[in-house]
Amino acid sequence: MFTSSETSILAAILLVALGILGWGFYRARPFGKLGILAWLQSVVLMTPWLLFFGLFAAGIYINIAGILFLVVASAGLYIYLGKQLRAAGQDTILKQRATQRLAVESLPEENSTQPTEIELKAQISPIPEDDLNAIKSIFSIDTFFATETIPYQDGAIFKGNLRGEPEEIHNRLTTSLQQRQGDRYRLFLVENTDGKPVMIVLPSRNDPRPMQLSQKAFAGILLVATIATNLEAAGLLLNFDLFASPERFLEALPIGAGIFAILVAHEIGHWILARRHQVRLSWPFFLPAVQIGSFGAVTRFESLVPNRKVLFDIALAGPAVGGIVSLLTLIVGLLLSHTGSLFQVPNQFFQGSILVGSLARVVLGSALQSSLVDVHPLVLIGWLGLVITALNLMPAGQLDGGRIVQAIYGRKTAGQATFATLVVLVLVALGNSLALYWAIVILFLQRDLERPSLNEISEPDDARAALGLLALFLMITTLLPLTPGLAGRLGIG
Repeated sequence: MFTSSETSILAAILLVALGILGWGFYRARPFGKLGILAWLQSVVLMTPWLLFFGLFAAGIYINIAGILFLVVASAGLYIYLGKQLRAAGQDTILKQRATQRLAVESLPEENSTQPTEIELKAQISPIPEDDLNAIKSIFSIDTFFATETIPYQDGAIFKGNLRGEPEEIHNRLTTSLQQRQGDRYRLFLVENTDGKPVMIVLPSRNDPRPMQLSQKAFAGILLVATIATNLEAAGLLLNFDLFASPERFLEALPIGAGIFAILVAHEIGHWILARRHQVRLSWPFFLPAVQIGSFGAVTRFESLVPNRKVLFDIALAGPAVGGIVSLLTLIVGLLLSHTGSLFQVPNQFFQGSILVGSLARVVLGSALQSSLVDVHPLVLIGWLGLVITALNLMPAGQLDGGRIVQAIYGRKTAGQATFATLVVLVLVALGNSLALYWAIVILFLQRDLERPSLNEISEPDDARAALGLLALFLMITTLLPLTPGLAGRLGIG
């Protein structure tokens, strides 16, 4: 049974979730059908969590197959509601466009010849006048009807009315801008502070810069240090200190190489999707760690990201490849485990993760009731790989998880998620030094959001949103430990 503190925590989680849903319904009602459909999507996303924690609080445990079924069913309903929402939204957009066209066509012709504040502001724009006129010429009543020009940094902001699907309009305007100005300017489509779309034009000299030689040298140093910590972590698993006994290098090599292979698989995933979308990435800056070999790597974008779909694809690709390799390694290791395997771990080891403990219970069965469990080395390699992947999926800043949240839900939500993650890490750090390390890494290296995409308005499709939800769910089940009561009911310990 649960302790009073555990029951209180679970009850608080349920109350907060229900409160969020209630507040969301209250906010959605004024928007009619569109608002209710959007609210239902949020309900579908939260339903697996509510069922899991609700049954958990009632002492009923759902196994991993049941959890995955809930997630898949939730994703299917989310996609269906998304189609209904887009269909309803299309009707609304068509009505708005018809109304706007009639309003513009009804304006007296003499009004178009009157000098406006737009022209006065354009005179002090940092963009040369000839370039500014050429940029203005790409806008039209059928794409983006510009109503105001405001100088901004080295470029300009164009306020107005968007006349169509954001992705299609942005692609058309970008092509027109390149035809008139070549590669000299970049066109951004973003939301203004009032929630309305605006166009921002900035010189291409503001694009991200490629790595300098000193940065490449530093990345190389971190790579060597990470290889060393991978071998040291392998040595610690084998009960010796490699730095104190370098002659035992060959003993640590297989496990150290296995950990490093998962890190490389993670980075290859990023690289493949970035290359497919013609986005340049920097060399990875690996983060060495003696405890688990490495905390992953920091990778920067060296070119602008076209849209949030591309940001999502590149961000998810690394954890997807690294996570799949880690999960397969863990499962194969569990299948190969037998009495007399190389490692003996206490059964409490499998209580440290809901995901690992559930898989181990399915494969190893009653063997987990022994105080010491014999496991194959691949179990430890897979477990470390899952932990590294899960840490990088935390929804904060420029971590993979932070980029995924930014791609799906936008920059405002991503900023809130970053703050919430830091708060949780600080609280967990009271009893876990690893959480404190990650809080420091995020605070000083990764807290800033990714710079806006060229098209920041268009959202990823529902399939991508469902995949992002699944990734974040697996991250939590990897890092969240089993309670002693639940571990006992599962027969672990």
